[in-house]
Amino acid sequence: MKRADKILITGASGFIGGFLVEEALKRGYEVWAGVRAHSSRQHLQDERIRFIDLDYAHEQALDKQLEAFAQEHGGWRYVIHNAGLTKTTDKALFYEVNAENTRRFIGALARHCSPQKFLLMSSLSSYGIGDETGFSPIKLSDPQTPNTDYGKSKLLAENYLRKQTAFPYVILRPTGVYGPGEKDYFLEIKSVQQGLDLAVGKVPQRITFIYVKDLARVALSALEKEEILNREYFVADGDIHTDASFARLIQELLQKKHVLHARVPLPVVHAACIVSERIGRLFHKSMTLNSDKYQILKQRNWICDITPLQHDLGFQAEYPLRKGLEESIRWYKENGWL
Repeated sequence: MKRADKILITGASGFIGGFLVEEALKRGYEVWAGVRAHSSRQHLQDERIRFIDLDYAHEQALDKQLEAFAQEHGGWRYVIHNAGLTKTTDKALFYEVNAENTRRFIGALARHCSPQKFLLMSSLSSYGIGDETGFSPIKLSDPQTPNTDYGKSKLLAENYLRKQTAFPYVILRPTGVYGPGEKDYFLEIKSVQQGLDLAVGKVPQRITFIYVKDLARVALSALEKEEILNREYFVADGDIHTDASFARLIQELLQKKHVLHARVPLPVVHAACIVSERIGRLFHKSMTLNSDKYQILKQRNWICDITPLQHDLGFQAEYPLRKGLEESIRWYKENGWL
């Protein structure tokens, strides 16, 4: 790789995006951070970062932006499309932001500045429910039957990318991504610190994780490895946990002696999600608990087969869950979250 190689990372102001930018800078790229004008740049303070605000929603405007960029800068060698929506009060927005914006974006890139490789940050949710009897891992060869609007929108984006022929691609489907600054798993850490752990359903969830720095490393390595073309991968650290063991590990790392561990029946959780979603609609606010989230909480098996990732990239997680949680909790404390 030449030092002047340009990379575009969309959704750069988000949790995962910030770490993708950090990893790309570490590797010597000329990093272009795709951020909206109103988005926070709190974690994008490195003076080497260049910014661009792409108008994904309007095809003609996006065409003009990319045409002008190509004329002035010659395009990007790599593009990581990380921008997306994970929660919303209007489910139609999942399809508009996650799928249609992706369709318009890859079309404009193809017309004006095709990258050498394009990476889509998708989700394990694009596969839907796994084996909840024998708990065998979800495999790439399994049918994709997502049961959430979020997962369906990510699958639609994947299909748009698969159909185009202008440039090679990689699709990454991470499992639960955690790390410094992440907000959803933080809520559980905060709850355990306050002495309460509420798990969902009678049967423990089998859950898997990927530390955000490991995910960023996988993304850049998949782009740089020339023989990885038009490939798709699940991304997880390779270990399997339960919701109960996860909570007790948090308790241990927080050195919290007394925590009430309880399991909440699924019907109660379902009702709470419906009420929360209605409150969110009333106040036009995206809520952590909603009907899409209920399907995620309800799902018992989040185990995925990462053998292809290990084979093609020689992937081995640098951050198993204990190490990653230790670093995350330290960050939360140092930054006043805990």
